[in-house]
Amino acid sequence: MSNETRRILLVEDEKAIRDAVTAYLERENYWVTAVGDGQDALEEFQKHHFDLVILDLMLPRVPGERVCRVIRDTSDVPIIMLTAKGEVEDRIIGLELGADDYLVKPFSPRELVARARALLRRVHADSEPQREVLEFGELTIDVSGHKVLVSGEEIDLTASEFKLLTTLSRYPGRVYSRMELVEKVLGYDFEG
Repeated sequence: MSNETRRILLVEDEKAIRDAVTAYLERENYWVTAVGDGQDALEEFQKHHFDLVILDLMLPRVPGERVCRVIRDTSDVPIIMLTAKGEVEDRIIGLELGADDYLVKPFSPRELVARARALLRRVHADSEPQREVLEFGELTIDVSGHKVLVSGEEIDLTASEFKLLTTLSRYPGRVYSRMELVEKVLGYDFEG
C-alpha cells in the first residue's frame, strides 16, 4: 500500500504546529485531515476511515485523553500522542490509554514523519496480504472492505446479500445446495 492511500487524522490545537506537521506529512504523500480540537477530531473520526491518528493531549472542548479513549473503544487504529507533557508518568498514562507511540514537544517534524511511517509499516504489514478483491467484468467485490461496485459505483447490500454474493463469487461455476448456502450465509444454527 502506498503512502497516497494512507489517511492520517492530525489533532493539534496550535495552528503553527498543525500547519508544519501537515506540510511534512503531505510532502510524503499522506492524505491529512487536520483539526484543532477534540470535538472536531471525534466527528472526523466517525465520518472517515483513518490509518493513523496523531493526537495532542491538551485540546479545547474535548481533552486528548478522552479522544484517545473514545477512538480506542471502537478502533485499533495506531495513535501517536504528540504533547508537551513529557514526564515519565505522563508517557505511561498515554501508552496505557491506548497510544502506540508518544512524542514530546518540542520535536522534529522529520522525526514525527519517520515514526508515523514506521508505525504504519508495522501495523499494515500483516493485514495487506489478506486483502481480497474479486473482479468479474464491471462487478468488483472488495471482500475485506465489505464493498460491492458495479461500473465503479458502490451498491448497498445487506450483510446476508453480501455473504451470498461473496460465497458464489469465490468459486464461479460451483453448484451449491440450498442448505449449503443457508449454512454459509446464515450460519449453522439457522432454522427456517
